[in-house]
Amino acid sequence: MTDVSTSRPRHPLARARAGLAGALLTRVAGPEPAQARNAIHAAPGPRWFDPGSPIGRVHGDASMFPGGVRALLLQSLHPRAMAAVAGHSGYRQDPWGRLQRTATFLAATTFGPADGARQAVEVVKAVHRRIKGTTPDGEPYEADDPHLLRWVHVAEVDSFLAAHQHYGRRPLDAAGCDEYLRQAAVVGRELGATDLPLTLAELREQIEAYRPELRSTPAALEAAHFLLREPPLPRPVRPGYRLITAAGIALLPRWSREPLGLSDAPRLERAVVRPVGRFVTGTIRWALDSVPAADPPGPLVLTPPDGARPAPSDA
Repeated sequence: MTDVSTSRPRHPLARARAGLAGALLTRVAGPEPAQARNAIHAAPGPRWFDPGSPIGRVHGDASMFPGGVRALLLQSLHPRAMAAVAGHSGYRQDPWGRLQRTATFLAATTFGPADGARQAVEVVKAVHRRIKGTTPDGEPYEADDPHLLRWVHVAEVDSFLAAHQHYGRRPLDAAGCDEYLRQAAVVGRELGATDLPLTLAELREQIEAYRPELRSTPAALEAAHFLLREPPLPRPVRPGYRLITAAGIALLPRWSREPLGLSDAPRLERAVVRPVGRFVTGTIRWALDSVPAADPPGPLVLTPPDGARPAPSDA
């Protein structure tokens, strides 16, 4: 794979495209994005999932940028989950490192060889075992609590899927959405979550079941302010970042807006924000499409964990 940080296209538009791709990949994958990508995508060995299946389509699409924003905001509404993040993640001190670790985990478990996926899961589980404490309201929490892990999971998959269906290159049909949830549940179960949703109907039911537990907290408001108002970015690139965050906010459930101090203007969002979201996501996709794909490591062999059913690639 060509390292976009060193390639020098001659045409101004090509240079701009390569420059944007390099800036995005450096933020998400670290200072050596080509090496990081090859270490996962080009590494030999059987995989948990077919890259062309729903989980590969969702997690490999530019819509993950606004989807990730939505997921972080929605997750923050659970006081015990947010207390764990505020007390142990160091997101303010090292936000890009946290983003890169999350992106690497998603890439390793979705696209990488099974051994690497297993290692990525074990690293996260080891971190979770060390995280425990008490919220400011006196509620104890443990990061490896299956109930909290399920909330983090459902908020993520709901957000990634919502973003893909609105901004993705090829939105999934109903069967593809259910297959995505079944595939994502494979990873969630490996992390220790239980009773995960396997269909869209189950996903909606579980989110509704969590709503009595969700509320605004100072930690959630501080995280939202940091994410949306004080991003650690140079001023020239902040307008583009705000378009991404606006696209993510526009997909949040309406009931989640007020607790986070966010506006709720559905008509404006339908008429302006979501079209802008499609534009900015399309721009990111246009830039990233300029990066050559990693060479495939050989014939695809699937070995899902615990005998999980391999997913079809034509959903």
